[in-house]
Amino acid sequence: MELYLFRHGIAENGRPGLKDADRALTAEGKDKLKRVLVRARGAGVEPGVILSSPYRRALETAQIAAESLGYRGKIVQTPALTPDASPHQVWEEIRARRTERSILLASHEPLMSAAVAFLLGSPAIAVEMKKAGLARIDCDQFGPEPKAVLKWLLTPAIAKD
Repeated sequence: MELYLFRHGIAENGRPGLKDADRALTAEGKDKLKRVLVRARGAGVEPGVILSSPYRRALETAQIAAESLGYRGKIVQTPALTPDASPHQVWEEIRARRTERSILLASHEPLMSAAVAFLLGSPAIAVEMKKAGLARIDCDQFGPEPKAVLKWLLTPAIAKD
């Protein structure tokens, strides 16, 4: 299975009266996501399912990914991808969909970096997921503990024209 862990793009700053879950992507955040997704499409990324945190900025990220990658299915919102979720919860979401060929997960930091390390078998691995960063991880064993391989990590800086 191909797993695509996608950190949301740049979001508006918090302010009084605006809940964290309601912060939207900025125009710059959307542009950087689209640049990364052009490269992802060129690398053959075709998600079979897209999962997203229900937070607005992650959901907007998932929607932009769906449009850019030609995904026509439903975006599945799950609390397992909220900022306070654990890598183990992410793994259980993946395991529940082990028959899928590929899954794209739109979420937040520090969860995305922690999930990459967890999937690779060691929480001690240091991974930095930049905003709009996209990691491809391949996994073909779905036991209680993941055994996966990092194939690539794409950042907005790499995706510049």
